[in-house]
Amino acid sequence: MRTIGDHAVVLGASMGGLLAARVLADSYRRVTVVERDSLPDSPDNRRGVPQGRHVHALQPKGAQIIDGLFPGILADLIAAGAPVIGDDQSQMHFSAGGHLLRGDGVLERPLSMYLPSRPLLEWHTRERLRALSTVDIIDRCTVVGPRGTDDGSRVTGIEVQEHGSPSRVIDADLVVDAMGRGARTPAWLEQLGYPRPAEDKAQVDVTYVSVLLRIPQDALWEKLVLIGPRPGTPKGFALFSCENDTRVFSIAGMAGVRPPADRAEMIDFVSDIAPARMLSVVREADQLGEVVTHRFPAGQWRRYDKLRRFPAGLIVVGDAICSFNPLYGQGMTVAALQARTLADCLRGGDRDLARRFFRATAKPVGIAWDFATRADLALPEIAGPRTTAVRISVALSEYYLRAAETDRRVSEQLFRISGFMDPPSKLFGPRMLLRAIAANRRRGDTTGHAEHPMPVQARP
Repeated sequence: MRTIGDHAVVLGASMGGLLAARVLADSYRRVTVVERDSLPDSPDNRRGVPQGRHVHALQPKGAQIIDGLFPGILADLIAAGAPVIGDDQSQMHFSAGGHLLRGDGVLERPLSMYLPSRPLLEWHTRERLRALSTVDIIDRCTVVGPRGTDDGSRVTGIEVQEHGSPSRVIDADLVVDAMGRGARTPAWLEQLGYPRPAEDKAQVDVTYVSVLLRIPQDALWEKLVLIGPRPGTPKGFALFSCENDTRVFSIAGMAGVRPPADRAEMIDFVSDIAPARMLSVVREADQLGEVVTHRFPAGQWRRYDKLRRFPAGLIVVGDAICSFNPLYGQGMTVAALQARTLADCLRGGDRDLARRFFRATAKPVGIAWDFATRADLALPEIAGPRTTAVRISVALSEYYLRAAETDRRVSEQLFRISGFMDPPSKLFGPRMLLRAIAANRRRGDTTGHAEHPMPVQARP
């Protein structure tokens, strides 16, 4: 890729910022990443990523993109102990909307989901980025605000203050705001004479509570257990394998339901939705840390793609554009899709870069947003506009989820869509539609429940 500028500065060293920095290194002579936190020298949690102590999964598409940006990083994660779910569906116990998806057999089209802890994934990504001679990462550095031309038409740098030092201005051809939900670009736009972006909101009032446990891998066959909320029961249960024979046990409540923050009470909280054999494993496990709680009031999509005016020399990525209900595990993969989109836009040079990038990235963001908000609105406890399109979408999702309880190919297709490997339109091709119709006819008017036995192949 040709060089289009001298210096790009990325604000924020979480996954969105790190992936953006890697892409920018192909188009700018120098890239500087600025991070407020003190970055650990090993795969440890840090203050600026409070969600890092909770369950994480790297979806198949996100894994593909990240391995393309950092060749061999997936192999490094596996070598570090990160579990992988390959083509054996029985390694997942996945219930959505009260429907336990069929989990036996082998995938017709193999894909892989990776389960490193968030600190492990972020540390390996950061170390790969540090190894690039043109990239510099500065931690313990606070962002003060942008600097620009007198007429406000272009951002020319960013004022920062490193720990214990006076503030200084870092000149830049491009500044990338990757500072998450609390990103300050909307306020900066007003200061520069531009309108703030409109914001789409999805009120969900989610609280999730997690604890890290020592559980040998052979204690439970499934590497990933996820039982989502269903109508009338706005709570969920998760048990994800991680490196070093650990698993994260998480519970969640939506629509204002507040889960307890005591391990024994956590088990009781999900005893009516989680299989007893799994809770038995959780009950007998060694606890490795304190119980942690995280709240997520609402999904938020800042519509930079709809702005008619935007200063040159500035773009926004990751959660700073859109943050989703974390129960669906979309954030890191959407950040990877945005990085790939940014790479495509940079091939066209820096002219009108922000407008081109915001419009292009609105497509993958929009797919993820629709998936999350419509899944939320399937719960009567969640307030929000239920337009005709939303009601139809919810009904179709219910129809296919019912079919996926007994049809492994419908189940596989849903996994591929949720993993961003296929577009949602793949559900509506003749083959899938006929399979869904046949599966629903076979089961008649019965409804699925998360607790029913899961058909699985013989296990070792």
